[in-house]
Amino acid sequence: MLLGCIGDDFTGSSDLANTLSKQGMRVTQYSGIPTGPADASVEAGVVALKSRSIPVEAAIAQSLQALDWLRAQGCRQFLFKYCSTFDSTPEGNIGPVAAALAKALDARKVVVCPAFPGAGRTVYQGHLFVQDRLLNESGMENHPLNPMTDADLRRWLARQTDIPVGHVGLSSVAGGAAMIAQALSDADTGGARLIVVDAVSDDDLIQIGTALDGLPLLTGGSGIAMGLPGNFRRQGLLAGGSDDWEGVEGPCVVLSGSCSIATRGQVARHREMGLPMYEILAEAAIAGSYDAGEIADWALAQEGRPLIFSSADPVAVREAQRKFGGAVVAEAIEGLFASVARALVARGARLLVVAGGETSGAVIEALDLVALEIGPEIAPGVPALRSTLPDGGTLALALKSGNFGGPDFFAEADGILAGG
Repeated sequence: MLLGCIGDDFTGSSDLANTLSKQGMRVTQYSGIPTGPADASVEAGVVALKSRSIPVEAAIAQSLQALDWLRAQGCRQFLFKYCSTFDSTPEGNIGPVAAALAKALDARKVVVCPAFPGAGRTVYQGHLFVQDRLLNESGMENHPLNPMTDADLRRWLARQTDIPVGHVGLSSVAGGAAMIAQALSDADTGGARLIVVDAVSDDDLIQIGTALDGLPLLTGGSGIAMGLPGNFRRQGLLAGGSDDWEGVEGPCVVLSGSCSIATRGQVARHREMGLPMYEILAEAAIAGSYDAGEIADWALAQEGRPLIFSSADPVAVREAQRKFGGAVVAEAIEGLFASVARALVARGARLLVVAGGETSGAVIEALDLVALEIGPEIAPGVPALRSTLPDGGTLALALKSGNFGGPDFFAEADGILAGG
């Protein structure tokens, strides 16, 4: 294994695996930290954790355990992957985890770059934009778990960690890989260890990745990985990717626990199409009023593509959190989706589309999926995935970060997962 990746959620990890696969690496995504060695053919391993919104110390511990496993596989470089909207709180977990990994690897010049221009995320003057809006004006300020109230990544990181934070501006990035490498060295000489790097295009990200050749650790969104495979290819280390995707037959069910603007638009389009919908209400989930088996039976009895969703508007989410507490609401919703997913698969569902990082993590853990094969891209940042179930059957999935995909994503995912 050449490149070892640690993702702080499951949708982001599949996003990263998709990027690396498109660039010609043989990639496997792992659900949690594996207990045995990786297959010798794997060139990039992505360990998907559910560490984005857990206590800081637990996130650090899990990330370091993932690092230990990846080091044991012989990885030459490591990437800490987080969301392109930098989902975190003033306490963490991005800064503390990055600092812990840097210490473990004795790494300097650690790049911080969540940019993903293909999905409208860019970094300019150290500030993160979503399309033409600053991060804190994009809707992310209403995130139920990680409200982003400041677009200045340097300032946000400074609240999370004592490690000095530097910046490489777009003028240096525009000069190409050599100028970027020099700017990183200058920032390092100035005492910075975590270095925010601007990027507004895919070419910027490729040049940044090229400049990182030989550095032990980098951090960012999936876009930061675009230039990394080329470094290994120039050294003659890549065997070349494979294209053996086959769709899976069976009923498709959509599970949506995301409250993002994009996902709510996808739910609205589903409603406009007159397709079956089953809404999960936070108060009823907390009260234990739902039966997962009954919900699964309802879904599999429907014509078309049923949607089970809890994608309330921000006002409703805040009210539920105020009344019950954010952790209680999240645990109840995620637990129910996990139980529903188990019931669906037990009843024969073989195609699942899951919206929301926390929901996706809960579903993958509930299904005991160990490794995920990477298939074709459904939308920027969202690949088709395939995994072997404990009983030997095959399950096709799409794990979608809340803000990804266009209005018709659910239909597009269904078609690709089925092999269309």
